[in-house]
Amino acid sequence: MFEKVLIANRGEIALRVLRACRELGVRTAVVYSSADADSTPVRLADEAVRIGPAQSRRSYLNAAAIVEAARQVGAQAVHPGYGFLSEDADFAEICEQNGLTFIGPPPRVMAELADKSSARALMRRAGLPLPPGSVRPVPTAAAAVAVAAEVGYPVIVKAAAGGGGRGMTVVHTPAELPRAYARTRAAAQAVFGDDRVYVERYLTDARHVEVQVLCDQHGNGVHLGTRDCSVQRRHQKLVEEAPAPALSTATLEAIAAAALHGALDVGFTGAGTVEFLVDADERFHFLEINCRIQVEHPVTEMITGIDLVHEQLHIAAGVPLRLRQQDVRPHGVAVECRVNVEDPDRDFAPTPGRLERFVPPGGPFTRVDTHGHPGYVVGPYYDSLLAKVAVWAPDRDLALNRLERALDEFDVAGPGVCTTIPFVRRVLDDPGFRKGRYSTGLVDRLLAARDPARPAAPTGPPSGSPATRPPDARPPGGPPAARPPTGPGEPPATRPPGVPADPPATRPSDAARPGGPAGPPDRPHRRTR
Repeated sequence: MFEKVLIANRGEIALRVLRACRELGVRTAVVYSSADADSTPVRLADEAVRIGPAQSRRSYLNAAAIVEAARQVGAQAVHPGYGFLSEDADFAEICEQNGLTFIGPPPRVMAELADKSSARALMRRAGLPLPPGSVRPVPTAAAAVAVAAEVGYPVIVKAAAGGGGRGMTVVHTPAELPRAYARTRAAAQAVFGDDRVYVERYLTDARHVEVQVLCDQHGNGVHLGTRDCSVQRRHQKLVEEAPAPALSTATLEAIAAAALHGALDVGFTGAGTVEFLVDADERFHFLEINCRIQVEHPVTEMITGIDLVHEQLHIAAGVPLRLRQQDVRPHGVAVECRVNVEDPDRDFAPTPGRLERFVPPGGPFTRVDTHGHPGYVVGPYYDSLLAKVAVWAPDRDLALNRLERALDEFDVAGPGVCTTIPFVRRVLDDPGFRKGRYSTGLVDRLLAARDPARPAAPTGPPSGSPATRPPDARPPGGPPAARPPTGPGEPPATRPPGVPADPPATRPSDAARPGGPAGPPDRPHRRTR
């Protein structure tokens, strides 16, 4: 096992990884931006290294500064968490070149899976079912029209290098397709630096079901069952549960077996998630493999009793997987909701501010993952995720009741601060959701019911594409997005009143550097406990 791990992330996931390391006797160091100087992970880590100002491009996306921080503290490994550089193959390769273990799959595997066209080809070779459409990129609008004529409308044009719900256009008629094709290619080039696109059938009334897998460096692997992540807004999840409800046992077993086979076939190692769309007839179609720990991993931990971050650390250290498939015995139902600092009545706009009250729920079989506390300032620089509330129960009805009870106890308040708790309650009260029969169109249907002027979105997933890759997870090898990424969510366009501005550039470590707004890496500033 490693002696020291550098945690290259912030917020609740940095705290989650820190705790797992402590439990295994591994010393921890965290990196932080000037905006997170007083954060809980910085206070609890054995060492903390400031790597730049609040802007994520100059801090949490600054690969050179992170590697230098790892060198300063003498870390043997880097845990990237989720978002930021967690799925950047270039960063993983830089770590390896500097003698650091990247806690995740090999860079080659990450690069192959990040390219959606490449991933589709690999999974087809492995025998996994794909949505009908092109496997390789479509070079011309005429070729796109031919593919659409073969698979039928509606179709979706998707960027091969896309992620986070970007780079996708749904097309309902042949007349729309040439313009949609050109527009999607142009957007893909601007955002991802790669204009390749492909076309596939757009699946309506579908569900987003994923499988957690663990694969070691010795060819061993297990799956830990399914999760349903169909409750989404802006391609980001709000409610997740394990196992996926209202699907036959045969379908669940087939999805899980296919996921593990696909992961092992491409040489995946670590903790990964294989994502699928499941249609109304329970036919499932491969979407992608995520190469990182998922935000929603607690629900899998609660039904299996397996600590996924512990397993990540053991696998990265070269330890053979200690589990066999017969050792994995899921029990009961776990449901999680994300508490985001957003206003559902304003299209889920972020509402940064200072938390005057922060009292998370308690009670049996109730887990809260959070970095929040009274007095904590939710800034505009990063994602709006404040907490995750997960519960377990022997059956789904009791689990949903327990989550409702927990949300009733959760007290979060501050000037101008709103949360998604009221909207999650609406989801939990929905009759279709209570029966376990819902699709990725649920959130838009609820919003349309509240606001008749708002058109309901199609009942299928907005893209037939994953909702789990955060917008800041730029494709490995590709250039940064045209709009500076800031973490697993997007900041408001303007800074709300009362939120502190970015620290002034007069401080030596935060001063602007020659060579443009980002400039060369800031020199890491280290402090120890």
